[in-house]
Amino acid sequence: MTAAEPRREWDERAGVRSCPRRVLGDELERGQLFFPPALVPYLDHPLVRALPADRRRALLARHLYHYLGFTAQFETRVVNRATDRIAGGRSGLRASTATRLDAYRIYVDEGYHSLYSLDVIDQVSRASGIPPAPYDFGPFLARLDAVGERALPDEGPLAQLLQVVVFETLITSILNDVPKDAGVLTVVRDIVRDHARDEGWHHAFFSALFRELWAQQPAPLRARVARCLPGLIRSSLLPDLRPVRASLAAAGLGPAAVADVVADSYPARRVDEDVRRASRHAVRLFEETGVLDVPGGRDAFATAELLR
Repeated sequence: MTAAEPRREWDERAGVRSCPRRVLGDELERGQLFFPPALVPYLDHPLVRALPADRRRALLARHLYHYLGFTAQFETRVVNRATDRIAGGRSGLRASTATRLDAYRIYVDEGYHSLYSLDVIDQVSRASGIPPAPYDFGPFLARLDAVGERALPDEGPLAQLLQVVVFETLITSILNDVPKDAGVLTVVRDIVRDHARDEGWHHAFFSALFRELWAQQPAPLRARVARCLPGLIRSSLLPDLRPVRASLAAAGLGPAAVADVVADSYPARRVDEDVRRASRHAVRLFEETGVLDVPGGRDAFATAELLR
């Protein structure tokens, strides 16, 4: 990409520049869904199916709130933590002015994604009467940061850049599948579609950024980066089950039933397969750039169950 191409595209197509505020209509009264049931692993569990319809409906609403709440926190506390470093020339990366300007554009995008995520939580909770549960992003962030602290204890800025490279090159089903489900609230489908459009450009930016970043690292540090990346991938993609347990308990299931539903809905083999599927583009990027060819690199990715 040349510097001019992303700038022109951003000015004309970025959601913050071209999309209106998405507003909830009267679709709740017509039975539109908060979230695609097929993307909620526990919704079809026998113990959940036995719940009254209004409690199952509330489970879908809380799943939406958690997805949007996580998005709002991740974009500002993880992605923008790194893009701020790139844009401000404090990342340790020798970045051109064009790259720094694009990082600022992504910073704006991510702030806007957080804004409309919270906005839709507020709109939907007010209209439905189903309140969002408090969500503590801290444990997830601590788990993610711990990976870099162990593998790159003296390279904090680099670890933060790698976090974002990983997350922005993952491909999950939500951004693709939610907008296609005509049974889901239009406001939800619209903001997910808006988000996906922006993320397509972010994916390209961070893929190119990693190639520059990798080329600038000395050989000993490359080996440590290669061993760090699999842990960052898994930490980014492993499901955060704390909100799931809290939502199931709020639906009226007791502790033993909650444990059964979670165990049955998130078996280790399925979780590993989901991680491999979502990380395939990131793993391909790292393979193409030679990450898996450094000593210990391929073994680290294989041990993390990321290779087929």
